[in-house]
Amino acid sequence: MARRTSRPRRTPAAPRAPRVTAQSPCPCGLPAAYGECCGRFHAGTAAAPTAELLMRSRYSAFVVLDTAYLLRTWAPATRPDPLELDPAMRWTGLEIEGATDGTAFHSTGTVTFTARYAHGSDEGALRERSTFERLDGAWVYRDGTFLD
Repeated sequence: MARRTSRPRRTPAAPRAPRVTAQSPCPCGLPAAYGECCGRFHAGTAAAPTAELLMRSRYSAFVVLDTAYLLRTWAPATRPDPLELDPAMRWTGLEIEGATDGTAFHSTGTVTFTARYAHGSDEGALRERSTFERLDGAWVYRDGTFLD
């Protein structure tokens, strides 16, 4: 009797974060290369000087699946443990609608934004007003309110 062998089933590869290099356009939408824009914040060579730039860099961190940066820039009181990102979620655009305070002269600030995404064949948008605070001189994300 012949021996039947089974082949391992191929499972589809999980979608990966888009390849973003230092020379790529920054995912945050500002007219600069990733390495000169949000990439320097992700690498830890600079800190975001305003709440809006922190918001943009956090959006870019979602794009490139940089969980460590997201956790590092999240206020300890509201930081999730653990943070799990869905690799199938593709963030496709960011629009900043407004910012209140959040400069070197403030201790808090808010940023209202719309982030567009695709997940499988579904497309959508997340609209949020995020609250930021300065902690030991650095901007961190505290929380957000989803808007309609």
